[in-house]
Amino acid sequence: MCLIGAGLSGLAMAHALKSAGIDFVCVEKASDVGGIWRLPQAGEPGPGYLALHLNTTKQLTGYADYPMPASCPVHPRHSEFAAYLRSFAEWAGLVDHLELETTVASVRQESDGSWTVVTVDARGTRASRSFTQVIVASGSNTEPSLPAPLRGSDTFTGTFLHSYDYRDGSDFAGQRVVVVGLGASAVDIAVDLSRHAERTLLSVRRGRHVLPKQLFGMALDEIAEAPWWTSMSLEEQRRFIDQALLVARGKLSDYGLPEPDHPLFASAVTVSDEILPRIRHGGIVPKPAIDFLDGSRVAFTDGTSAHADAIVHCTGYRMAFPFLPAGCPVGARGSVELYKRVVAPGRPGLYFVGLVRPHGSITRLVEAQSRWVARLVAGEAVLPEPEVMHKEIAAYLSGIAGQYGQAGSASINVDVAPYLQELLSE
Repeated sequence: MCLIGAGLSGLAMAHALKSAGIDFVCVEKASDVGGIWRLPQAGEPGPGYLALHLNTTKQLTGYADYPMPASCPVHPRHSEFAAYLRSFAEWAGLVDHLELETTVASVRQESDGSWTVVTVDARGTRASRSFTQVIVASGSNTEPSLPAPLRGSDTFTGTFLHSYDYRDGSDFAGQRVVVVGLGASAVDIAVDLSRHAERTLLSVRRGRHVLPKQLFGMALDEIAEAPWWTSMSLEEQRRFIDQALLVARGKLSDYGLPEPDHPLFASAVTVSDEILPRIRHGGIVPKPAIDFLDGSRVAFTDGTSAHADAIVHCTGYRMAFPFLPAGCPVGARGSVELYKRVVAPGRPGLYFVGLVRPHGSITRLVEAQSRWVARLVAGEAVLPEPEVMHKEIAAYLSGIAGQYGQAGSASINVDVAPYLQELLSE
């Protein structure tokens, strides 16, 4: 058994395999476990930065069998969470199964159903091994997604970078910076920059729902699993949150941000306690989309302009699995096509863990996925025929399109409580 990735999801899967007595190796390209949470402190490139904190609570983000220590804050910083993940690996006896600083070059299925995995270690040594099953837990934040070049980009005298390359606001002390986007990374980075840069502008093309980490004294991920919440219809949930936000902070347009053009939960939400106060305090100035660039001048679509030394594109990531067969797990239409968001139909022995995006903590979901996969590997659970799995995938993607308007990257979105119950029933 080959497990790829030793971040939050990979360690959950490793623990499930170890508990079930299944032999495995866990291949991880970094020098230690922890995924994106250890990268900022290690100084390695990746989708992490020094200001990174959990937006979900430690109670629901920690593993069920190994709670986070009481000394940790409710929303730990990246280094605290990375240390916790390392201590979990040691506690669960996973260290001896790890092959660190090892990159997966290719994974292919042979005619007899086995899987050949080719890896390259830190010394450049290439190895080819055969496994009966492969589990991919390498995450979805793999390749930075950059927008098309802006008009006048070739004249810009400042620096372009993606959030993938951003590390610390102090690197931009005294500079004028434009942050593009309104997702989680954009608001975190804008807030961080506003404490160091001479001026921080936040360029927002499309409105997005911004939620605090708590409502009515409850963390959002606790609300997502509460029976009183899950008993509501989607429309009732939307009305409840909309009214609560209107009372708590008014409209987003009151802060100079565009109002979302879609209902709540029809797209990813942004969770932040700091972005709106920093705007109110003048540390961050909202702006519309960038129209064009001219030297150091950034012109916006509302006719205003400002000089900038750097532009940080917080424009997300593409899901890429270059080591896997073409079309797996991302189909021709850009949607992830997995049975129960885990199993690749028609490719026996290939599983995915953690390739979901909930409104709330992912940990309980990956633990449930991991237990199910361990049962499948051990022969304690069986899968339906590929035709049945394909029908389930089609029905799921149709439902996603009905809520989100299109599938594509939204195909990994799940509702926490229903999906968890679905996995538990397996």
